[in-house]
Amino acid sequence: MSAPFYVSPEQLMKDRADFARKGIARGRSVVALQYADGILFVSENQSQALHKVSEIYDRIAFAAVGRYNEFENLRIAGVRLADMRGYSYDRRDVTGRGLANAYAQTLGTIFSSGGEKPYEVELFVAEVADDPAEDQIYRLTYDGQLADEHGFAVMGGNVEAVAERIAAADVAGAPLDRALQAAVAALGHSDQGERVIPVEDLEVAVLDRTRPQKRKFSRLRPSRLQELLGERGPATSAPTESEAPATEDEADEGIGIAPGASTDPSRDDPHDPTDQVSGSVPGLVDPLAGGEPPVAPPDSDT
Repeated sequence: MSAPFYVSPEQLMKDRADFARKGIARGRSVVALQYADGILFVSENQSQALHKVSEIYDRIAFAAVGRYNEFENLRIAGVRLADMRGYSYDRRDVTGRGLANAYAQTLGTIFSSGGEKPYEVELFVAEVADDPAEDQIYRLTYDGQLADEHGFAVMGGNVEAVAERIAAADVAGAPLDRALQAAVAALGHSDQGERVIPVEDLEVAVLDRTRPQKRKFSRLRPSRLQELLGERGPATSAPTESEAPATEDEADEGIGIAPGASTDPSRDDPHDPTDQVSGSVPGLVDPLAGGEPPVAPPDSDT
């Protein structure tokens, strides 16, 4: 009987990290930016149904880049955890930090497990507060690392180039129109030159602290975006699949799917020999719940 093939733990973790980073780099960037009245999320997304940015709870939003079926499962798990905690205790007990910690534990467990492939995702969990100084943006990587970002943050795609453009614009705390213009201009910047992204290809959402409703999340529609962006010159769409380099292929996100390919975002790519079927996401563990059922309805305060 031959001895099993040995791979050192260091090499195994390096291979898993390289695999996850390669998948994440195929997606286009997502920007989270603090502006005067809240937190702004901007991404280039040609799909009107498969969202990268979504609401989690009253003041909390979720943004992701990478493999759609994986970060959508994580989003749903986060919504369930937030609803259960708010129902069991109080709506004020649902915090961005608590959700970010739960996501970090889940991603770290999946990454270190040898039974399934690592998730090809990066996440933002953001929470808006009444005071701008208390706004929070948490960034989570594929291996469960958690970072507290300030001012702005970028993930996916050409992170360095986009981050440099936003830092040079110095728009942290600026009005919404100026912050949006800077973020869109940074997303259109590349080594090949400047590109004007069509309004229809933008996915933009805000956590607006000035909204009178308890829920602060709102999506900006194309008509509103056109008003905020103003005149920008002729729009140029993203390169087609035949023109774009392999690193810009977003088929894993369900965006720009090639003709004849499956349109089901929950299915993995059957033509990729490195692709493996993703396992189901375990439920996020609420450290406050202790496994007990809900004991009280949500707070009915205004």
